[in-house]
Amino acid sequence: MAHPNRYFLPGRRGVLAGAASLVAAAGTAQAEVSASLAKGPMARFKITSPPKPMPDLEFLNADDKTIRLADLTDKVRLINLWATWCAPCVKEMPSLDRLQAAIPKRKFLVLPISLDGPSKAKVAPFYKERKLSDLGIYYDKGRKAMSVLGVSLLPTSILVDPAGRELGRLEGDADWDTPEGIALMEAAL
Repeated sequence: MAHPNRYFLPGRRGVLAGAASLVAAAGTAQAEVSASLAKGPMARFKITSPPKPMPDLEFLNADDKTIRLADLTDKVRLINLWATWCAPCVKEMPSLDRLQAAIPKRKFLVLPISLDGPSKAKVAPFYKERKLSDLGIYYDKGRKAMSVLGVSLLPTSILVDPAGRELGRLEGDADWDTPEGIALMEAAL
């Protein structure tokens, strides 16, 4: 008959193997967010069930250095596709900035990826004018982000767990720095 504790093996060797199994299981734990958190300002957040692996999107930082989504593991990420010419995008950027300020970057990273393309030069002045000091500046590399991520509407935000899986997404603008928005992000931590 199997022992109710599946990590139990008799003897010293069994105890060590059981402990190693517990550590391995804890190390591979993956975040999931409850649908009950998609309420209030986050009511339009659609849970991805089951969570699915994210494609390895490439984008550029403010110095035109290529960054891969897969390089940013061990953090929860909120990818936000936006543009300076998109009124709802412009409206939500201060809220994303305050959200990033509320949760330490060592655990959580907002990735506002600009789809400005030819108007790329407008992004840095846009940040400065609106005093967006906690968000990084990122650009769509090769104008592929929308198709790679299956996005058809701007803004769209996608919540990604540390293991690189999509936990859910919200199409359209939102008030991210509300208690509901912060609770949703913290649940993914």
